[in-house]
Amino acid sequence: MVEVTRTFTVSTPPEQVHDYLRDFSNAAEWDPGTVSCERIGSGPVEIGTQWRNVSKIAGIETALTYELTTLKPGNLVFTGNNDTATTADDIRIAPGDRPGTTEIAYHATIEFLGAAKLAAPIAKGVFEKVGVDTERSLTGIFGAID
Repeated sequence: MVEVTRTFTVSTPPEQVHDYLRDFSNAAEWDPGTVSCERIGSGPVEIGTQWRNVSKIAGIETALTYELTTLKPGNLVFTGNNDTATTADDIRIAPGDRPGTTEIAYHATIEFLGAAKLAAPIAKGVFEKVGVDTERSLTGIFGAID
């Protein structure tokens, strides 16, 4: 299993951060590995809402179906799966130390299945870089704290 964690503060209020991140379609803007992310179905974003996410990491393109499995004011969890991996993106959103700021704690886990398990040791370094790039993307969208 590969795990990547980042905690950082942005200059946008928690409610706005939560509203943006709960629509996983926006991953195409903030997740550097995401090529496309399209919602499956319609209606309000709620527990059970799904997206088809196509990612390209280290030159390998793969599609996963993600589902919103936790939707709370301070916590979003998206779980993804396909034939070679299961993933969980656990995003914690809390007021920052300064008014109008938000602390984002992002924890991603990737469990490779079958023969793909052999890639786990190599993938750790690749996903650490993705974590750094994800933090950079989100601070670009929400504003970095000086």
